[in-house]
Amino acid sequence: MPGSQEFLFEGGRSGVLLIHGLTGTPMEMRLLGKGLANAGFTVHGVQLPGHCGSVEELVATRWQDWYGGVERAAERLRARVDTLFVGGLSMGAVLALALAAERPELVAGVGVYGATFRYDGWNIPAIAKLSFLLPLFKRLGIGRNRMFMEEPPYGLRDERIRAQVSASMLSGDSAAAGLPGNPWPALAEMHGLAAWVKPRLPKVVAPCLIAHAREDDIASLDNARLVAARVAGPTEMLILENSYHMITIDRERRLLIERSAEFFNAIAAGRTLADAA
Repeated sequence: MPGSQEFLFEGGRSGVLLIHGLTGTPMEMRLLGKGLANAGFTVHGVQLPGHCGSVEELVATRWQDWYGGVERAAERLRARVDTLFVGGLSMGAVLALALAAERPELVAGVGVYGATFRYDGWNIPAIAKLSFLLPLFKRLGIGRNRMFMEEPPYGLRDERIRAQVSASMLSGDSAAAGLPGNPWPALAEMHGLAAWVKPRLPKVVAPCLIAHAREDDIASLDNARLVAARVAGPTEMLILENSYHMITIDRERRLLIERSAEFFNAIAAGRTLADAA
């Protein structure tokens, strides 16, 4: 992919596919990827189709394109490892669950990080309650050039990292920090993806590590509870007390790396979640 921000860290025979969020980039998964690689995993951070470029490139894609990119990346990584895990942040978590539901033979475990089926966090404006209308607007061609702009704290409790990310994002460097807002057509596709995945959650039989910030500014804990209640596989919940939405790069990222590595290693070793605890 020209101008790709994807990364691959060579490691052992257990692999982890990491998926970024809507309008995001693989950079938001890179610290987690490095941590997992240091723990012995082979890690690939995928770049979703239409991302890391212009708004026009993003709105030219649909959620099926994003899922297709994830599935192809998973097949490539599985060809070079014995055991494949998948982890995603925000919309990436929804895509990870979609892969686990549709391709259970590929996925041994799922890292569900800040899952976002609904934008219902404390920093989401009241007008977002009308976001269910976006798929209709897209079909009618309304708001193709409209965008919901990101607002501080940009999913980050850590003020130093927030300043770095916001500076990159507002400078127009979408490859480094993503777009400064969510285009209406892309949000409409996100709604379509969430609606498609929700009824398929009972098909997820792989163990899931569900990590979510208690004070998530973008997606409330109800999103994590939804996953825990509906998937068929065993679950482990990790509630983070000192982070906002971007838990892969926020204050508790080291804890997230440690718990993810422990979780995936336990599955690869054939232990149950109870044994790992």
